Amino acid sequence: MTLGGGYLLPSREGAQIAALGLGITTKADGKATRDAYSLFEYAIPPETDGPPLHTHTREDESFVCLAGRLDVTLGDRAYVLELGDYLYLPRDVPHAFRNPYDEESRVISVVSPAGLERYYQALAELPPGPKDLSKIKGIMDDFGIVLDLQPGER
Repeated sequence: MTLGGGYLLPSREGAQIAALGLGITTKADGKATRDAYSLFEYAIPPETDGPPLHTHTREDESFVCLAGRLDVTLGDRAYVLELGDYLYLPRDVPHAFRNPYDEESRVISVVSPAGLERYYQALAELPPGPKDLSKIKGIMDDFGIVLDLQPGER
């Protein structure tokens, strides 16, 4: 039975995108939500940094922690997300996240409006190897994301 396009995806199932050393599972994209939002399940391995400090100019994000812990910088504040915690990350506010802990972190991220899945796909198409910040910055620019490099990160 279908519910007008509704569907069920168990944990860790959906379209897999390998980008920035993270496990990104697309649970809902713009096509599924009439471009209202995208929904991702992130698996952040132990002792792994997410993207460098950056600012979205087009999207608002929300994080809900499913497992482990995640350190998040949002503007000038630092947070530790733990099981069940929710954090709203509005557009135009710099943020970054990392998992410095010895267990995997899993987070659900809702991004509105939709479209960030195309950004992740572009990152996934980069050649393997060390992160080339100039290439990452170019992709970020294409998607209205500003890379906020700190001294020594160039």
